[in-house]
Amino acid sequence: MGKLDGKVAIVTGAAQGMGAAHAKLLASEGAQVVITDIKEAVGQQLAAELGADRALFVTHNVASADDWAQVVAATKEKFKHIDILVNNAGITFAKPLQEISEADYVKIFQINQLGTFLGLKAVAKEMVVQHSGSIINISSLNGLVGGAVGYTDTKFAVRGMTKAAALELAPSGVRVNSVHPGVIETPMIAQAGTADAVKAFAKAIPMKRIAKPEEVSKLVLYLASDDSSYSTGAEFVVDGGMSAQ
Repeated sequence: MGKLDGKVAIVTGAAQGMGAAHAKLLASEGAQVVITDIKEAVGQQLAAELGADRALFVTHNVASADDWAQVVAATKEKFKHIDILVNNAGITFAKPLQEISEADYVKIFQINQLGTFLGLKAVAKEMVVQHSGSIINISSLNGLVGGAVGYTDTKFAVRGMTKAAALELAPSGVRVNSVHPGVIETPMIAQAGTADAVKAFAKAIPMKRIAKPEEVSKLVLYLASDDSSYSTGAEFVVDGGMSAQ
């Protein structure tokens, strides 16, 4: 028996990195998982690995309300209902304030903040009808403390959005929580211009190491399951002690 037997989950940005780790763990605990991403080839491959009866891949731009409608429709057509949403898709960049263009700022806002809002809106509508559901918004350590302009702004917004939505949806039996990872070993932190900064940052982590994606996934599993049935509007931190300093 798995913790998520009979439940259906949507995980955004799930073709690789943390999202893929979340999808794999939720599936291993019994959930049927809809994997969404703009990276079609790797997303299809992951869905195939998990099995046609266990997973579905949908190409998805999280900043598009039309795409969200298609994800919800495809999920209901294949698996009939939606119990869990993991708003995981996100981007970052390492640029000083004066080098961030308006286009840069709009892009990170659209994916990190608008994408989370659109997901909340689309999926909460379904969950309210069934009077149950768990929405897990992946914020960041930088949703609690300062960091790069653009990324920090959007991750603080996800934190606030989580609390506001949790209060509104609590009477309907829908829970909304945020997860705040520190530095995690994913393709996002290996992008050009961030490698040296990540190595330097790791030395400042009280636990003296970067986390594996699976360490975040175990927290996501807790929030997706009935084990967290009385938790909503809360911040769950997995940062090796960084925010405790």
